[in-house]
Amino acid sequence: MSGSSISRAGVGRHLAIALALIVLLLPFLWLLQMSFKSNDVILQVPPPLIFKPTLENYRSLWQSTFSASFVNSLLSASFSTAFALLLGVPAAYALSKWAGAGKQALSFAILVTRMAPPIAFTIPFFLFFRFVGLLDTVTGLVLVYTSFNLPLVIWMMQPFFETVPASLEEAALVDGASMRTIFLRIVLPMVAPGIAATAILCFLYAWNDFFFALILTRTNARTAPVAVVNFMNYEGWEWGKIAAGGSLVMAPVLVFSLAVRRYLVSGLTAGAVKG
Repeated sequence: MSGSSISRAGVGRHLAIALALIVLLLPFLWLLQMSFKSNDVILQVPPPLIFKPTLENYRSLWQSTFSASFVNSLLSASFSTAFALLLGVPAAYALSKWAGAGKQALSFAILVTRMAPPIAFTIPFFLFFRFVGLLDTVTGLVLVYTSFNLPLVIWMMQPFFETVPASLEEAALVDGASMRTIFLRIVLPMVAPGIAATAILCFLYAWNDFFFALILTRTNARTAPVAVVNFMNYEGWEWGKIAAGGSLVMAPVLVFSLAVRRYLVSGLTAGAVKG
C-alpha cells in the first residue's frame, strides 16, 4: 500500500471519529449553551448562535430547593456505591474461590435478581418503608440502590478475581500472610480497574434513577432528576432552569469518569484481551 493511500485512510478515520464525536456530543453541548440563555432567547426561531450569556439560570436554580436535591443525589449515589462495593467485592472474591458444585447456578441466580424490572419492587419497597418510617429519606434511597447494585458488583467482579493467578496467593500463604492481607494487599490492587469500572456503573445507576426517587420521596429526600421535572409546570416550562439543572446533573458523573478514566478503560476491556 502506497504512502498516499495510508495517508487517505488516516484522514478518513479521523474524519469518521470527528463526525461520531460531533453526533454524540451535540445534544450535551446544545443543553449546555441553553443553560446560559434566557427563556426569551431560547424560544427564538431560528435559535441564535451568538448571544449574551447569563448565569441567572444557575443562580436562581441554586437558590431554590434544587441545591438540597443535588446534595441528596450526591449522598444517595455515593453511599449506595460504597456499600455495594463494600459488601459485593468480598462476596465476589469468595464466589470466585468456591470450587464446590452449584457455583454457576448461584452466579446465575444473583444475576437474575438484577434482571427483574424495578416496577416489580415498587409496592413492596413502598409498604415496607412506610412501615419502618423510611419514606422520603436518603437512607431509604441508599438501601434501594444498594440492593440493586449489589448483584451487579458480584457479577462484574467475579471474573476479575478469577484472572488473579492462584500461585501469587499460594506463595503469600507459604510466606505466612493471612487471608486478609492477601485480599487487601495482593488481590485488590490487581483488580483495581474492575472496581473502578463497577463503581462508575453503580454510581450512574443511583445518580440517574428517577423512578424510585419519584415514588419513595416527597420533599425532604427529593433527588436532582426529580427536582428538574418540577420546572415543567402548567404555567410553562422554564427551559433555562431545566437546561441548567440537566448540566449540573451531568457534572458529577463527568468529573468522576474523568478521574478514573484510566482504570475505567482497562476495566471494561479486560475481558476482551483475556487469554
